[in-house]
Amino acid sequence: MAHFPATPSFTGFNTPSRIEADIAGLAHTGTIPHELSGAFYRVQPDPQFPPRLGDDIAFNGDGMVTRFHFHDGQCDLRQRWAKTDKWKLENAAGKALFGAYRNPLTDDESVKGQFRSTANTNAFVFAGKLWALKEDSPALLMDPASLESHGMECFGGRMKGQTFTAHPKIDPATGNMVAIGYAASGLCSDDVAYYEVSPDGELVREEWFKVPYYCMMHDFGITEDFLLLHIVPSIGSWERLEKGLPHFGFDTTLPVYLGVIPRHEGLKQEEIRWFKRDNCFASHVLNAWQEGSKIHFLIPESRNNFFPFFPDVHGAPFNPAESMTYLTDWTVDLASNGDEFDAITPLTTSVAEFPRIDDRFVGRKTRYGWFLEMDLKQPVDPAAARAGGAPFNSLLMKDLETGAEQHWWAGAANSLQEPCFVPRAKDAAEGDGWIVQVCNRLDEARSDLLLFDALDIEKGPVATINIPIRLRFGLHGNWADAGEIGLAA
Repeated sequence: MAHFPATPSFTGFNTPSRIEADIAGLAHTGTIPHELSGAFYRVQPDPQFPPRLGDDIAFNGDGMVTRFHFHDGQCDLRQRWAKTDKWKLENAAGKALFGAYRNPLTDDESVKGQFRSTANTNAFVFAGKLWALKEDSPALLMDPASLESHGMECFGGRMKGQTFTAHPKIDPATGNMVAIGYAASGLCSDDVAYYEVSPDGELVREEWFKVPYYCMMHDFGITEDFLLLHIVPSIGSWERLEKGLPHFGFDTTLPVYLGVIPRHEGLKQEEIRWFKRDNCFASHVLNAWQEGSKIHFLIPESRNNFFPFFPDVHGAPFNPAESMTYLTDWTVDLASNGDEFDAITPLTTSVAEFPRIDDRFVGRKTRYGWFLEMDLKQPVDPAAARAGGAPFNSLLMKDLETGAEQHWWAGAANSLQEPCFVPRAKDAAEGDGWIVQVCNRLDEARSDLLLFDALDIEKGPVATINIPIRLRFGLHGNWADAGEIGLAA
């Protein structure tokens, strides 16, 4: 019998679910547009077994992928484990064999040297496959229709890097998937691999470079000509792992860098420009683009660490007020001779993270962004407070052209998961479509899927789809049209 610890990561709304399911025709209120045809994929950390070391952080749970298939004005659900090498080894043993988050020193001897991926961070359809992603390992490939797991993607041994990003981008000009792998030569190394994968799934480019210091490089940006990589001091080291400390810790004494890396074959280290600024925290990227010699890199930024479970390396207590993130435009000028930023410009006073755009325009100047918002003016139900985590109680839409914002509050006992934009048609104008996202009903221990008109979120959901199983807090997800995934339109 599995006995999970009575700790915040494993109780209340965070109780492990471990449910595989097929449910056709989910009940809903409102109207699901008939022209909405395809699937929304998202993934949640959901531990298969109690943690090997007695407790754990949510980021270390096994991946559970949920697919919401929209067709004929209705929505079906399928949910399956992302059956990584880790999942299979532990399933066969009937217990956890892998230890602390990104610390192989805590693993059972029987699994030393195995991929540690949980595939729990993002679910991304490309080249006819579903890529279940965790950035400490290669991607897990799954069938987008059946959700059967196929195995780790190393491109027939051609990929030399040991890791693959959780946030790939699709270049709208070439159709290539652009990705990075940090700690590419081994855990805690300062080597990064830059990959491009063709629309048919072939690895066509792998270039290596070094970064100023090892840290979590969870996301990045691209433009037509450059890969943009921010180096923020959520740092790690073998010394920390040997001491049994969390893999990452935040160092407020280190500078932050933005790397401008040319996207071409034969990349040389000296071609990279490293622009330097004062310390801050930043993780997810909204978008980036070029304007003449200047590059704009839009990112939610906070004064201090956002992750309380990756504590300050100098022992300072977590500071919730300084963890609040605000969308900011980092601008650098390639015509300059120095390493200073050209400008650091706040774009909103709303506390927001998990930024999303209309992904058809990645790397190009975009007008609209959607975010999870912490609206601190709204009341919080005790059920929401008990659930823990950042209280993302609102959806925010930002018009970067006019500066206008729209806000939709989910309610005192509810929290929202990452929004995803769905275009109305392949050739629709930017922002013409819907937002789809999960809403946690914390006082009822259940979840709904919400569908909004993307440019009119303030009127509330056009459809609320009832999910008869509780979805744990998930991380990222993406939309795929029916023609990309072998499902009926």
